[in-house]
Amino acid sequence: MGNKKKAKVEQVTEAPEHKPLGTKEYEKELRRLHVELVKLQQWVVHKGLKVCIVFEGRDGAGKGGTIKALTERVSPRVFRVVALPAPTEREKSQLYMQRYVPHLPAAGEIVIFDRSWYNRAGVERIMGFCTPEASDKFLVSTPQMEWSMVDAGIILLKYWLEVSPEEQERRLRDRIDDGRKTWKLSPMDIKSFNRWDDYTEARDAMFAATDTTWAPWFVARSEDKKKVRLNIISHLLAHIPYEELPVEHVKLPKRKIGKAKPTDHPFRFIPEQF
Repeated sequence: MGNKKKAKVEQVTEAPEHKPLGTKEYEKELRRLHVELVKLQQWVVHKGLKVCIVFEGRDGAGKGGTIKALTERVSPRVFRVVALPAPTEREKSQLYMQRYVPHLPAAGEIVIFDRSWYNRAGVERIMGFCTPEASDKFLVSTPQMEWSMVDAGIILLKYWLEVSPEEQERRLRDRIDDGRKTWKLSPMDIKSFNRWDDYTEARDAMFAATDTTWAPWFVARSEDKKKVRLNIISHLLAHIPYEELPVEHVKLPKRKIGKAKPTDHPFRFIPEQF
């Protein structure tokens, strides 16, 4: 592994100009991509593929919405989302990667990490949950660990969602004001809010150490939520080889209704307020 090279990083300073994506256009394209994801799902099960997708980014970057768009039309038994809570005292005493390894995909599974082992390179380092030395050791050992994953046949895709400070602040303020989103705002989000530069430095150090040819980081601009969802789904479909399997035509059989004895059990219907 020692002679393997780091992935070449394309430096892009400014985002290209694009018009906002309309809802109708977005839904039409998302529907098309959902059909392709179903085909991918069938192929992964058929071939016994093992796929691991990592989503990282700052708070409010759009990870949750992207994962939801990715998984809303596929089977949760194949597309499995892993969002681990804070470690227990027992887990803190384990090898760091020990709590993540059991969640890696088996044959026929696509595992999606909503934040991953890269917590050690970001929030844990910045908020003091681990020492700088522990975070540095993590960055040194992670490429080897990911090489072992890829060598074992796991297709590993790592996405970083990049958001501007202005858009991040708008989204975090929206979580305060919108009763549907208050659950998304954690005390850690508030503590992290004024550490933008620290997170930028941590991101850059993480990329420098772990952006490898066998497990490169793919960066997605997430200023427009609709676009980033479509862009990421399109990208992962292009990076996981799959074929459409033949599907048997299904025809519903005739059925007989009305010969069963009427029930005498009183149904407890809910109030129909709408």
